[in-house]
Amino acid sequence: MIPLQPLATQSFRLAVTPDLCVGHPDSQFLFGGAGMAAGLAAIEAVTGRPAVWAAAQYLSYARPGTELTLDVTVPVSGKYTSQARVTASHKGIEIITVNAALGARPDSPEAQWATMPDVPPPADCPAFDYDWVRREDDINAAFDKRVAKGRFGKARTDSTPSADGIAQLWIRPLAAPVNRTTLAVMADFLPSGVGNALGTAAGGNSLDNTIRFASSAETDWVLADIRIHSVAQGFAHGRAHLFAQDGTLLATASQSLILRIR
Repeated sequence: MIPLQPLATQSFRLAVTPDLCVGHPDSQFLFGGAGMAAGLAAIEAVTGRPAVWAAAQYLSYARPGTELTLDVTVPVSGKYTSQARVTASHKGIEIITVNAALGARPDSPEAQWATMPDVPPPADCPAFDYDWVRREDDINAAFDKRVAKGRFGKARTDSTPSADGIAQLWIRPLAAPVNRTTLAVMADFLPSGVGNALGTAAGGNSLDNTIRFASSAETDWVLADIRIHSVAQGFAHGRAHLFAQDGTLLATASQSLILRIR
């Protein structure tokens, strides 16, 4: 899904194409989750280890037709854990920085306390109905999204704020497996929950995105349990738990974003 091209031992190139972008057709930009996923793929390729967590800071926009250079640095590489970062830039302008810890510790206990909400299966949920102008081939086209709970798009009829700020989406990648890279993209659908929370056509531009990976499980659909915690001073803050269909917690993500009222 993220077409990285190796340049050198620890450098890669990413061509920014419309299918990796969002925004109005006249002013598209690289989707933050795609940038995070690209950084994650680069770091995992260099270290040869799976990501435990990754945090992206979004500094500028990358438009379709541009190429990003991703440079990976691994300051620490221990017996089981590596600490690494990647900087994605275009003509010397830093666009995204991703920091990450990677590795796996053998023979460690595993348990889960986060529980998946009781929601209807994807087949019983309506499709996500977009209420903004977009290209039909943008990154949203790579995913099937179904509304398990919440008010989205043209289906939003109540303009009052949500009582709990909770929205739940079933998300299925159409041409890629569910793995850490696609989960990093799905985590950045969190801003879609802002409109549900406020009861109006709203979203935002991500300032950051942190994802923490839990267990793995084979699944076609992922439930994003989105919770917007607050909207204040022009910013919104929230988190999302990502569950497999069998209830396995795959990852948890959080971010802050610049509030945009459409």
